[in-house]
Amino acid sequence: MSAEQIFDVLIVGAGHAGAQTAITLRSLGFEGTIALVGDEPELPYERPPLSKEYLSGEKPFERIQLRPASYWAEKNLVLIQGHRVVSVHSANHEVTLSNGATLSYRSLVWAAGGDPRKLSCPGAGLQGVHGVRNRADVDAIMSALPNVDRVVVVGGGYIGLEAAAVLSKLDKQVVLLEALPRVLARVAGEALSNFFADEHRAHGIDLRTDAAVVELTGDERVTGVVLGSGETIAADMVIVGIGILPSVQPLFDAGASGTNGVLVDAQCRTSLPDIFAIGDCAAHPNDFADGDVIRLESVQNANDMAAVAAKAICGQEAVYKATPWFWSNQYDLKLQTVGLSTGHDETVMRGDPDSRSFSVIYLKAGKVIALDCVNNVRDYSHGRRLVELGVSVDATHLADTSRMLKEWTVTEPLA
Repeated sequence: MSAEQIFDVLIVGAGHAGAQTAITLRSLGFEGTIALVGDEPELPYERPPLSKEYLSGEKPFERIQLRPASYWAEKNLVLIQGHRVVSVHSANHEVTLSNGATLSYRSLVWAAGGDPRKLSCPGAGLQGVHGVRNRADVDAIMSALPNVDRVVVVGGGYIGLEAAAVLSKLDKQVVLLEALPRVLARVAGEALSNFFADEHRAHGIDLRTDAAVVELTGDERVTGVVLGSGETIAADMVIVGIGILPSVQPLFDAGASGTNGVLVDAQCRTSLPDIFAIGDCAAHPNDFADGDVIRLESVQNANDMAAVAAKAICGQEAVYKATPWFWSNQYDLKLQTVGLSTGHDETVMRGDPDSRSFSVIYLKAGKVIALDCVNNVRDYSHGRRLVELGVSVDATHLADTSRMLKEWTVTEPLA
């Protein structure tokens, strides 16, 4: 790479969002120069398997790569690996990399995702404390596991629960700590939280809620986790899964609008000229959150925003209106979520959790706004239309498993 290069489209971030932008641009017939800047030495790859199939050893790295190595060269896509963008000079349409190189662009797509939140307590920097955000994180965990018996997982969100499930299958003694009163508290209702908590405990996980971590003990390597209660839990390894911080500081330094993530409009444009932002780091007004400005951390959001940005760059009509959906695999359970349950005022249990195939339906002012479906693909598929159309359905009908949810879909969206 020369000291200065110019690209028609420069994509910052080589994860799902960034890679999908490049892939979509080429599929739309865009013939200009495209480069992806990634802070890892790897080819673009899927991140969701990191805490599941990759950690468990079920999938080698080659199977989670988004495209084979030959693809990027065949499509004339330049990969600039192992470097971060440290500053953006929007007036000059330039960025500076961590190695001091300068790149110029005509359009910039910021898809840098986020960095894992770290514990701020004493001992957080000890050896044996790991995040789960990239391949190097998980490789470090895997290489250490043969000498590890006791693992403390901090955080009861998807990452923490998925990692705990894998570690239990690897015959590790696992303690999972959640500071809030229940797991999945920010993304699911109480019924689903209780179901997954019971499931993990049934698999031998020592799951504790209302458990605040105040210190990690050890000399050079972690040996224990001290709780607010004063108890110390012995640990050979600590895995921290407490969310991410959006990687947007260079955009903020350049004057971009936003607080928790960089603010974008319906075309994924930031307030800076010719700069788009997509994926985990992009804050946007979302119809499924009553127009509130939110960030969505999911592959679905990354792919859908990438499509919008690519179309806008190509001069095509594009508006971000994607239906949010998420998934999580834990043990033999596949959780599929559609919609956003935030602000719900009623829940409906559809089916029996003891059967390990059921759904929780969330309503707000009588309208279906979200579903959590456990081993229930049919409810997920049919319920998606209820969410998209904002259908009002009586709770007793929704709970009746003898009737399919598609009976209450309508042909036209509600006003």
